[in-house]
Order: sequence, then C-alpha cells, then structure tokens
Amino acid sequence: MKLLVTGGAGYIGGVVVRLLVDAGHDVTVLDDLSTGHADAVPAGVALHQISVHEVASVLTPDAGFDGVLHFAAKIAAGESVQFPERHYYTNVVGSLALLDAVRAAKVPRLVFSSTAAVYGNPQEVPITEDAVKAPTNPYGWTKLSVDAAIGAECTAHGLGAVSLRYFNVAGAYLPESGAPLGERHDPETHLIPIALDVAAGKRDKLQLFGDDYPTADGTCVRDYIHVADLAAAHLLALDAIEPGRHRVYNLGNGNGFSNQQVVEVVRAVTGHPVPVEMAARRPGDPAELVASSARAASELGWVPERPDLHTIVADAWTFYRSRA
Repeated sequence: MKLLVTGGAGYIGGVVVRLLVDAGHDVTVLDDLSTGHADAVPAGVALHQISVHEVASVLTPDAGFDGVLHFAAKIAAGESVQFPERHYYTNVVGSLALLDAVRAAKVPRLVFSSTAAVYGNPQEVPITEDAVKAPTNPYGWTKLSVDAAIGAECTAHGLGAVSLRYFNVAGAYLPESGAPLGERHDPETHLIPIALDVAAGKRDKLQLFGDDYPTADGTCVRDYIHVADLAAAHLLALDAIEPGRHRVYNLGNGNGFSNQQVVEVVRAVTGHPVPVEMAARRPGDPAELVASSARAASELGWVPERPDLHTIVADAWTFYRSRA
C-alpha cells in the first residue's frame, strides 16, 4: 500500500515507518521535526518537513494514498496543563485538517495514535476499552476529542479507522541491520530514559513522585509496553480496517510495574547506582494504570513478544549507549 505517516520521524512513528518499509509498503513521512529526527527516516523514504496543518499539500486527491497513520501530536501531559492551547492547536486542529484532507483525497484507511490518558483515574484495573473516559489533563482530552471526531467521520463518510490507545511505551527498536531507534525527547519526561540518564551520570538523581500510593511499595504502577511490540500492532490494525467502522484497542502488556521496580531493574541492567529522591505526588497521577489488551489479542491477533521489564530496559540501554 501507499501510506502517509504523520509524525513518522518521531520515536514511535519512526519504528512503525521502519516496519512498514520492511513489509514492502510505499511510505511517505510528514513531520515538522519539532520533536522528531530526520535521521530516523529510512533512506529512500520521502520526508516532507511541514506541519500537520499543511497535510493537504501532500495528501492530494491525485496522490493515490491507500492509508494514513497519524502520530503527529504533542504528548507532554504536564506541558498540556501549562499550555493547553498548544496541545489543542496541534492535536485537535491539526487532526481535523488531516481528516479534511483524508476525506477530500478519498483515502479509505486511518490508524490513529491515541492514549491511555483518556481514561484518567480508572475505576477498575485492568482497564478495558469500555471503561469510563475521564482525562485528568488537556492532553488526554485532545486525544479523546480526536477519537470522537474519527468515529463520526467513519459513520458519516465511510472512513475505516482504528484508534490505538497506548499505555507506557518504552524500550528501543534494535534491527539486525540499520541504526537502532529509541527515545530522544527534549526535554525528556519519561521515567526509563531519565533513570538511564542518572545511571550514566548525566543527572545527579531521579525524582519519584509519591511513595504513599495504595500499591505494594507505595509508588505508582504503570503498564510498560515495548515499542517494537507496539509498532507491530499498527501493521495488524492497518490490515484489519473495515469501511465505515471505527475500532478502538488498548495496547499494553497487562502487567504493572511500580516506579521503584523500574529503578531496581535499571540498576540491574546498567550496573550503576541510581540515587532516588522522593517528592510529593503530582496532581492527577493515578495510583495504577494497567491495560486489558484482550480485544487486540482476539480481534487483531496481537500479543506482546517482549513483555519482560528487564528486556525493555536492556534494549533502551543498548540504544542509549549507541548514542553516547
């Protein structure tokens, strides 16, 4: 298929692009490189360095695209509280511009990068796709808004689409040939790469927010999913799309790991100390977020192949050292 990937120079989008190319698809990337990296785009793949708001200049009616995978978004939940207008402009207004272009070009397939943040503080764990949606920050609300817009587009205009709700994505893609791909956010806000910074001596200590949660060791519990497993789900979703139907799937391991467990695994993998400073809880942080991915397993045939936290951290460390 001829596919357009928005945000295809980013962490997750870049891995998906690599898998799509390896699977024989004709891929074009759109990325403004505000957080992405041009070197994440494989040789021979066209890169349009423009905003998602300008997608209609690439996704034209005569371009012949068979599908779009949409990753372009702002993802920092904390920033969304401080600057909600930035997230709404990129995530919602940009996605509406994309849907306009998809409709005008008669593109039949869309895979959307959504998030577990739409669930907020869950009433039950593990979380299913039918759980109450109550985001605790503007980032989650923007993604939920786009989910709703896509569903309406499918009903009104026959688009076939899948929204994939990610839990905590981590690790790195380590191909047999070619450069590895991992997290390179600036500033970095995710626990595992920050902990690796501490292990490597680039930070003095790691802050953990809250040690009085109702969990086994008092720290937050999160569901970590390997980026390569997550990326593979996008190819399965692309093949499963049906005209006029909007499907939604959670993507997670179904296992929870506490912040303290993550620190201990980072210490074990790197062989370095990771000094920890406990800080107060952050407003809106749920005690536990763990996915039920049963629907993705039954309907897509998707099962994570790298569910072990040690593997996830070890792959992230391999990528980290490759960049040192």
